[in-house]
Amino acid sequence: MADGARDKGNGSTNRASEEAALSARLKGLGAKLGEAGRPKPDENDSRKYASDPQAMAKGFRLSTELVAGVIVGAIIGWVFDRLTGFSPWGLIVFLLLGFVAGVLNVMRAAGVVAPSKLPGGDADKM
Repeated sequence: MADGARDKGNGSTNRASEEAALSARLKGLGAKLGEAGRPKPDENDSRKYASDPQAMAKGFRLSTELVAGVIVGAIIGWVFDRLTGFSPWGLIVFLLLGFVAGVLNVMRAAGVVAPSKLPGGDADKM
């Protein structure tokens, strides 16, 4: 029995030393990951924190295109409902069409989709 008690004592000291070594390795790894994950400051990049007015203007334009499409679709749907009596359906359909038109306008303004090639469209103005 004394041998069993002695083994438990040695096992607990070995376990404690292993846990201490593991803890030290984890701290070292965490420090290395922290250093590697941080971006190194670039002293030559002075415009890193400067705002770009052209980017802000484009963002406002794109958001206005989307909101305008939705609002115009909602207004047309509401007027259609009042004139015909199809109470919620005209608003729902034209609101969805306005959303689709707004997204299409945003994609055209961003340059993702080619401008319209219809006569009188944006392609004639270029």
